[in-house]
Amino acid sequence: MKIVSIAISKKKGTPKVQVDRAELRKNHGLLGDAHAGTWHRQVSFLAQEQIQAASRSGQEVTFGDFAENIATTGIDWKRLPVGTRVELGAEARLEITQIGKTCHKKCAIFYRAGDCIMPREGVFARVLTGGDIRVGDPIVLLPPETEQGEE
Repeated sequence: MKIVSIAISKKKGTPKVQVDRAELRKNHGLLGDAHAGTWHRQVSFLAQEQIQAASRSGQEVTFGDFAENIATTGIDWKRLPVGTRVELGAEARLEITQIGKTCHKKCAIFYRAGDCIMPREGVFARVLTGGDIRVGDPIVLLPPETEQGEE
């Protein structure tokens, strides 16, 4: 399980631009990304396998085109329950807060790609512990918190 793409954008509802590395800030998200802020959808995840499936179905898409912040390989995000914690790289920790989303209007992503898989396949998280992340960094699923809590 690893990060295969990191992407950010200045505006919501638009495809994101790939970067080699980024900084995750606690209770904020990716620095420089329009979705960062003090809410429950600070960072979005999408599996590389889902992006490839969209491509095989005829869509001309690549990393960032569905406005995902982090594309991964080896994780079926939709099977992880809300509350699951993950570690990215050496120090960043995030908690899944939402699986899928409702799109209230068709955005630039839908019109460019012909469909947007984020509402069905995307997973959202908040940053518990910040840190630098890079493409190629490992992803570790963390055990559930104990009753006393850890953080």
